[in-house]
Amino acid sequence: MRYFIRSVKYFVQLMVILALIIAILIVAKVVDSDISKIFVNGYDSLWQIALLMAAFAAIYPRLGYARREALVPGSDEETGPLLHQVMYAHGYAEESSADPQVRIYRKRAVADRLTRLWEDRISVRRCATGYELEGINKDVVRLCNALRDKAVTSE
Repeated sequence: MRYFIRSVKYFVQLMVILALIIAILIVAKVVDSDISKIFVNGYDSLWQIALLMAAFAAIYPRLGYARREALVPGSDEETGPLLHQVMYAHGYAEESSADPQVRIYRKRAVADRLTRLWEDRISVRRCATGYELEGINKDVVRLCNALRDKAVTSE
């Protein structure tokens, strides 16, 4: 269900961005205001564009969200403050979690949350070699590298 919700959010975001670009081009008088003159196939182009955006939106959650492990040796008492420090430095604040095994972090800035369509959660689970992070791929990669680097420099 989470995959479907992310796809729908991304589809809406793509359509809003496309509508804004077309509106700006019309207001700037770069293109004619008649849809049938803007696109080669006229109004039929609208459903074709929507279908193309739906295909992108269906693929995006598979590529845009990931689960990765960060190698952070040490006990929970040693690595817990390190994790919190790295997350805070990257703009995350801890959120309450129903599962005691999983720590949930969310972006502190509303603008960051908005640009990520409120899909800004990073789930952190303790594993044998350190932590397993799950969330937006680019953020997870950034955080895993920061955790690894911080763990190496703190030794």
